[in-house]
Amino acid sequence: MANNRSVEHKPVSVAEAQLARVAGEGCARHPHLNSLLEASGPHSGRDLSDAVHLLCSLHGRYPGLIEIALQRCVNKEARSWLTRASEAFERERLYLVRLTAAVGPMPSTPGAAETESSLVAARHALETLALSERNGCALGSATALIGDWWPIRRLLDRAAARVGIEAPAPSLPDEASVIEVIDLAAVSPAGSRALAFGSEQLLLQHRAFLDLLEARAEARGDF
Repeated sequence: MANNRSVEHKPVSVAEAQLARVAGEGCARHPHLNSLLEASGPHSGRDLSDAVHLLCSLHGRYPGLIEIALQRCVNKEARSWLTRASEAFERERLYLVRLTAAVGPMPSTPGAAETESSLVAARHALETLALSERNGCALGSATALIGDWWPIRRLLDRAAARVGIEAPAPSLPDEASVIEVIDLAAVSPAGSRALAFGSEQLLLQHRAFLDLLEARAEARGDF
């Protein structure tokens, strides 16, 4: 008779949970992002242009989530990481702004007022996360933004290739640095919960943003 043996499972660290959350709930899993990356039909350029313009409205303004979080951060380890993340994301922001000018005007789409209202609400939500008094929330949202930017960067690079702009080399903090800063900063159960909340809310905003892009593409139809 086989011996029954209990299988010991290594507890998942806060950092590992964060990486899994971004991978499972982030932009890379949204069907519309993949549609934008793979589309080659007559309206693919228009849809890419729309995505770039709305991304610039959401993340192209200074200060953004990372800068606001940095201004308020008192944790030494988190502050060092946020400084590097801010410098890198500023280069991404400049790329996004330059690309927005290159792709031409935003395509005419029904429901412009509703779109602007949604973007205002999303920007407010990101600012609220960065200003949160819960220790760990801002870092959770900032690390989630960096992790979720990689699939967004693929979208930007596709748009850049279409309009003949050379994409700059990304300089965002790597996964190892994200793991390190979370391990150093999330040292209490309350901080870990706040970090998870911040990342969940950031990813929620990104999914809602892609839902908005998808709805706008459907509203334009074949016109």
